Amino acid sequence: MKDILYMAWRYLSHHKIKTALLVFSIALIIYLPIGLKVIVDQSSESLTTRAEATPLVVGAKGSPLELILNTLYFESESPEVMTYSETARVANYGMGIAIPIYAGFRADTQPIIGTTLDYFDFRGLNIVEGRNIVMLGECVLGAAAAERLGIVPGGSVISSPDSVFDIAGVYPLKMDVVGVLGRSDSPDDDAVFVDVKTAWVIAGLAHGHQDLSKPEAASQVLKKVGGVVVGNAAVVQYNEITSANADSFHFHGDVSGFPVTAVIAVPRDDKASALLQGKYLGADERVQIVEPLDVIDELLETVVSVRSYVITAVIVVGVSTLITTVLVFLLSLRLRRREIITMHRIGGSRKQIVGILAAEIVATVVIGLCLAGVLTALTARFGAVIIQSIVMS
Repeated sequence: MKDILYMAWRYLSHHKIKTALLVFSIALIIYLPIGLKVIVDQSSESLTTRAEATPLVVGAKGSPLELILNTLYFESESPEVMTYSETARVANYGMGIAIPIYAGFRADTQPIIGTTLDYFDFRGLNIVEGRNIVMLGECVLGAAAAERLGIVPGGSVISSPDSVFDIAGVYPLKMDVVGVLGRSDSPDDDAVFVDVKTAWVIAGLAHGHQDLSKPEAASQVLKKVGGVVVGNAAVVQYNEITSANADSFHFHGDVSGFPVTAVIAVPRDDKASALLQGKYLGADERVQIVEPLDVIDELLETVVSVRSYVITAVIVVGVSTLITTVLVFLLSLRLRRREIITMHRIGGSRKQIVGILAAEIVATVVIGLCLAGVLTALTARFGAVIIQSIVMS
């Protein structure tokens, strides 16, 4: 038996390229449908878990899918905004907690999420380094965001301009990093969290100016009318909020009319949930309330349908490849006819020759199976991370 295995191994090692091609083909035939199923199942579980943990989302009327993807996963383009007064409206119904979300800005590639401290309690997020937000202009980083940006508490991040063609004079905001959240294996790991008021500062809805009453600001004074000081164009608008200038920041207009992209509503119970949804059924409503799980279930139904077609196509291609592989083996036997005759003439029995050829085929298939297993294991371990990195890039 050892001599048969030795001869089979020597043949395969001598014809490295042919063996590698056959092994790779067999591995792909087995791996592709299994790997695709693993990735889809992982993505479905991740999407469903976060959707199940989020009872209701209120947002401007439009695509419910875009609203949910932006609010829960920070992945899509920012949906239409609504006013902050919708947060008070949900809270005033007295049926649960209302958590505002203002998304749409980024620090490098990481999404900036404006919200309140209730969000951290709702998601079960804990600070593992530093502290939580206590003043305007501060932020905390998700675990993955901190690693990707290479920043620890005491550092700072700068918001990216909403557009390179922004002519409105809204400056990027430099924010102090005061804490890092523990890893949650969720989209929260990639986010930069700020207070919703800080997000409004980024949007240009609040400004801080130099104190023109101080002597060192004389060059920025245009004129004085009574007790009113009028500044000229040289007055600096701060793009960093510190303890020294925080008091100079002020909002323009009624805060209740400021924008948010969504409100996460957390009802006390199922009855409160049903009653709250009933409040948004009016024909004149400019906002919608949706159950994230229903939206994600609809998305997954489409994904599963597409997956079925893709798997069917992969199987058809796989069968074709398998037939081609069998044909390669058969042709190889014909080309090796003189080799087989030689083995027979030097004393090899028919049983031994068949054993050598069978061992070569079995070894090729087994190595292909092992490679497919390794690829499947790697997909199960890193597939979701790779897919997320591709989407985020």
